[in-house]
Amino acid sequence: MSLKITNLRLPVEAPEESLRSAAAELLGVGDEEIRQWRILRKSLDARSRNRMEFVYSTVVDLADETALLARQSGGEAVTQFSDPVFVEPSSGPEPLPQRPVVVGSGPAGLLAGYYLAQRGYCPIILERGQAVKPRVKAIRDFDSGGAFDRENNYLFGEGGAGTFSDGKLTCRMSGPDVDWVLEQLVECGGKPSIRYEHRPHLGSNRLPMLVRNFRRKIEALGGEYRFGCQMEGLDINDGVVRGLQTSSGYLPTRAVVLGIGHSARDSYHMLHELGVPMRAKAFQLGLRIEQPQDQINRRKYGKESYYDLLGAADYNLVARGQKDLFTFCMCAGGSIIPSVSEPEMFCTNGMSNSRHDTPFANSGLVVTLEPEEMGSNHPLAGVEVQRKYEAIAYEIGRRDYLCPVQTAEDFLADRRPHGRPPVCSYQRGSVSANLSEVLPPVILKAVRSGLKVMDKKWRGQFLENAVLVGPEMRGSSPVRIDRDRESYQTPGIAGLYPAGEGAGYAGGIISAAVDGLRCAKAIVSQFAVLEK
Repeated sequence: MSLKITNLRLPVEAPEESLRSAAAELLGVGDEEIRQWRILRKSLDARSRNRMEFVYSTVVDLADETALLARQSGGEAVTQFSDPVFVEPSSGPEPLPQRPVVVGSGPAGLLAGYYLAQRGYCPIILERGQAVKPRVKAIRDFDSGGAFDRENNYLFGEGGAGTFSDGKLTCRMSGPDVDWVLEQLVECGGKPSIRYEHRPHLGSNRLPMLVRNFRRKIEALGGEYRFGCQMEGLDINDGVVRGLQTSSGYLPTRAVVLGIGHSARDSYHMLHELGVPMRAKAFQLGLRIEQPQDQINRRKYGKESYYDLLGAADYNLVARGQKDLFTFCMCAGGSIIPSVSEPEMFCTNGMSNSRHDTPFANSGLVVTLEPEEMGSNHPLAGVEVQRKYEAIAYEIGRRDYLCPVQTAEDFLADRRPHGRPPVCSYQRGSVSANLSEVLPPVILKAVRSGLKVMDKKWRGQFLENAVLVGPEMRGSSPVRIDRDRESYQTPGIAGLYPAGEGAGYAGGIISAAVDGLRCAKAIVSQFAVLEK
């Protein structure tokens, strides 16, 4: 039996190795009586800039935990603990006549494919883009002014949009499925600390290596990747998936994990024309804000020694109003990047490497657009909202994917900028713009009023030196593909398993990966492994 200690606090200057002694002191035992210890959770309490602390939940093993619990007076900080059990479903009775197919290699498809490979199902993973190495080259060429590759870019290619979207692993979910996903990420090259950090982060520089390691493991287990292979249609007969049409030919299968990602608009249209049930879903859109990282460090830490210990500071702000404005995907020491999946469209995103070492901080500033505000009852109404304003941004960017930029001061004053654009980290180049043109009126109003509230919370230091870029529209899917809660299959279409952000059931790398895992578990529960 183990014990869990919550709310164990140490100054940020203290090394983690001192947790053993801190735990022993709290328990009233000697250091030597703690046989093993590990961290379950670690977060930063930055409310006091004079004494910042890390707050830990830890698990310790003692020779006699029962006796210690018996003499606890309050006991609220120390409880018995056992690790949650990761449930492995038994293989179902129905024979699987062909290999399962996973469409997309983003977090949902990647973990679905990995789990199916581990269980012996030898999945086929289809990826419309290329493997990581040529994908990195295509992105570098684009950032340097080259042509846009519609199948190999920041959103499409091995690892999906997650490979170059910063690598944040923050997730509101918890439990054994989340723990399993984090463990696989560690085994494939992630830092061990992502298991317990409050805001774990891999970094865009580490993710290509990590997704490549997953591929190698999947292939070693009998799985197969097909790059440059796009799903073009589904073969559905009597309400059952029989196969799919791809750009490389027909592929028979009875089980399809649909991990297409939130930007596969052509796939949404194809599925809708086939009669796959879907609906418009609320999604977030707005702008991105960029400030000097030193300014954020000073505001959060107060003294330089904390910066040396803690690295680039982040923030999380909400402005309540008729429509709330909130920061999203804050990239400390990061850069503005494009988030483009179609020619002649432009959208922004942010990223940061593991070192958080640029002089810039950037964050999304987003507001939720509800289905009834999209101007249509069509299931793809949100996609058309995105397209409308991304097309405007492309025109503003001189039809060359330049980034529309405006100072926060000019934006709030609704003042059209003149002259050279303000400094921005976007590599391809930027152009001065009136960002009111790239947002729906209801969102524009909420961003303007919310920014003033955020600046007031920071006593005028949030918008100081701030520039805005936009639009930011790819934080979540505007579509939800229907599926049953128990079987994870689309009602009326047996064998179709919509998964992850693109299906409307996740909002980040970890939640998408967990959703893909659960779809894979559902396949295992229904089908017996294919006999070789």
